[in-house]
Amino acid sequence: MGFLKWVFLILVLCVFGPVTVLSDSTVITDGLSKTPSEFLEFAKKQEVFDWMVEIRRKIHENPELGYEEFETSKLIRTELEKLGIPYKYPVAITGVIGFIGTGKPPFVGIRADMDALAMQELVEWEHKSKIPGKMHACGHDSHVAMLLGAAKILKEHEKELQGTVVLVFQPAEEGGGGAKKILETGVLDNVNAIFGLHVAHNLPLGEVASRPGPSLAGSGFFEAVISGKGGHAAIPQHSIDPILAASNVIVSLQHLVSREADPLDAQVVTVAKFQGGGAFNVIPDSVTIGGTFRAFSKESLSQLKQRIEEVITKQASVQRCNATVDFLENEKPLFPPTINHEGLHKHFQKIAGEMLSLRKVKELQPLMGSEDFAFYQEKIPGYIFFLGMEDRTIGRLESVHSPFFQINEDAFPYGAALHASLAAGYLSEFHQEVPSQEAKQYHDEL
Repeated sequence: MGFLKWVFLILVLCVFGPVTVLSDSTVITDGLSKTPSEFLEFAKKQEVFDWMVEIRRKIHENPELGYEEFETSKLIRTELEKLGIPYKYPVAITGVIGFIGTGKPPFVGIRADMDALAMQELVEWEHKSKIPGKMHACGHDSHVAMLLGAAKILKEHEKELQGTVVLVFQPAEEGGGGAKKILETGVLDNVNAIFGLHVAHNLPLGEVASRPGPSLAGSGFFEAVISGKGGHAAIPQHSIDPILAASNVIVSLQHLVSREADPLDAQVVTVAKFQGGGAFNVIPDSVTIGGTFRAFSKESLSQLKQRIEEVITKQASVQRCNATVDFLENEKPLFPPTINHEGLHKHFQKIAGEMLSLRKVKELQPLMGSEDFAFYQEKIPGYIFFLGMEDRTIGRLESVHSPFFQINEDAFPYGAALHASLAAGYLSEFHQEVPSQEAKQYHDEL
């Protein structure tokens, strides 16, 4: 980075201090008047749109899994440098944190995840993944492009910002808990609020959807090895059959939701993995099963986790087998529920309503999917929303995590402008609530 960029970054580090935290009862008042629509007009400029599309396609062609996003991170840093935006790297291995604005409080974050999925793309098009077995099938390539688009908008209006926007390019959302690792570095310790978005294949283009409170479920994963005694299928009395034991375990796990959970407290337990045996006439020594569990409260998640282990080990013992259960928390940490901040919901409705019209701001029904954005929300007032991509004139879009998943790039101006407007609007509304402070020394990792 150049000298001026380093000066700005040092200023950020020196004043990145404690500020007033938005309470659930805060009401967002009128702030910026025409900025949301002006930002959208800027994002729709052909040169800006084409730039975002080019970035997204480069990332799509070269997908990288969680904590391996080195080339993606390099591309992001290159674009930030071209825009004259200072940044911190590396953060949580491959993460990048950029800064736009005064270098002073308040601080508001806008986040994009960067990682791809371990799956083969089956969409045949010019910019198909060039890496076998890896694909951007959840839209994170588009999230990066739109956050860079927002950075471009905000940099153009930097002198008008009444605080500092923190750009969070995050690794490893897909089960790796990248948000948790970002927080552990301390780089967001003094951020007042954070916003995120996710593309939605089944929401019309130009519309958004969200809700206050619980929006997405918390989730965890489990894997169990059920061990018996292998032998010939024709003489089962000389064996201890782990396949039979695993079958009973799977049936019993379904009772956790149907007979133990409150019907008004949505929960899911799904066994999606069953591996055992390789011959028609041989009982194997062991079977491996695995799956996921979901709930809308940490208490329900904890209860499910406890009961899953009890059911697997005790049902296996009924069939004379042994079982070990691994919740894989080192690789796939338990995700908390995604709970949108009430005050930020009002801010979102105001900004999105001004930009798109209120009739295009939809109420989201709670979903059993999970998002590691929830880690931010445990520490910082946070808000995530869904951005529509559906355009039936160009055909049906497949859902996320499908090998046929596609992005409608026409959504990019909306995502970029909403990111920028939510951040700039937040700074405009709350800068007067932040007390002046003496400069002090903060975390070296900032």
